[in-house]
Amino acid sequence: MSLSGQRRIGAFKPAKSSGMTRETAEALAATAFAALTEDSTRLGRFMRETGIGPDELRAVAGSPDLLVAVLEYVVADESLLLVVAIQANVKPDVVGQALAVLQTPALGSA
Repeated sequence: MSLSGQRRIGAFKPAKSSGMTRETAEALAATAFAALTEDSTRLGRFMRETGIGPDELRAVAGSPDLLVAVLEYVVADESLLLVVAIQANVKPDVVGQALAVLQTPALGSA
């Protein structure tokens, strides 16, 4: 056992919390969505790859599912990830942290 009372196997350590709040993650996802909508080519590619049409996109704008889809798309595209990170003034790995937060169900949701 380690001094903290948690058992460690090999070099693996318990995961540390990023400390990111759901609200911060949602704000970062909104920044990512804005980056998508600023470029019609990027937005078109996002809509094709996700299968979402313009009317549906307007209907679900800001929804938790759309925010997750946007961040999943951004994390998979390194050049877009860098654009979003620069616009949000964060390191690229913070975008992945935001995605992880949004993929975790909020307390009290079913």
